[in-house]
Amino acid sequence: MSQKTGPLRDSHGTAKYRHEIIAVVLRVDPSDGLSVLVTRRTRAPFRGRWGLPSGALETEELLDDSLRRHLADRTGLRHLNHLEQLETRGAPDRDPADRTIATAYLGLVAGLPELDPGAVWLPVADVTGEAMAFDHAELVSVAAERLRAKLSYTNIGFALVDEEFTISQLRDTYATVLGYRVNATNLRRILERRRQLEPTGTTAPSGTGGGRPAALFRFSTRALQVTDPSAVLRP
Repeated sequence: MSQKTGPLRDSHGTAKYRHEIIAVVLRVDPSDGLSVLVTRRTRAPFRGRWGLPSGALETEELLDDSLRRHLADRTGLRHLNHLEQLETRGAPDRDPADRTIATAYLGLVAGLPELDPGAVWLPVADVTGEAMAFDHAELVSVAAERLRAKLSYTNIGFALVDEEFTISQLRDTYATVLGYRVNATNLRRILERRRQLEPTGTTAPSGTGGGRPAALFRFSTRALQVTDPSAVLRP
């Protein structure tokens, strides 16, 4: 049997695949809830659909470096509060143009970072297979579930809020990601028991309605830590 040659094999018949890096960057939006960073595709395949920031891995490039390069080039985003590898995808038909292996990353940011024109935050609730290119809708779902799970047993909430915040702001962030109401008193008690929170000794500016200014807190560390491996936050 003769060896196959062609665009997916070298002269020895060894398979050669394209390897791409995909960024699933999430943030909590006060109006739209949990949102993901996307751009509109301008060429086939899937022209006109939303796509996650992605691009080919260069031969001498580290995976993390490739992700940051493509993220900056395609969206203008140059800083992430947290980054971790999400999963690898290799279904033969995931890219109709070429056999493409994909390594996806989960990234998290807080606030509203400055982006290049064309990059937008799409509510995760609006992400569907019909709206997204390739298998990107599935990757968004996997990333959202990873984030929800890690809120229970790690301090990953630090990546979704400013360095200083009120307990109410933190509660709203958790509730948005988890999809159910969160009691502020219980949340503070749990996080303080895990030594994740510490008071700053300052207060937030008073609102237009007056009242006692809310105390400001911060996470004791802004690096990922597993704080309670068996914990599950429940409604």
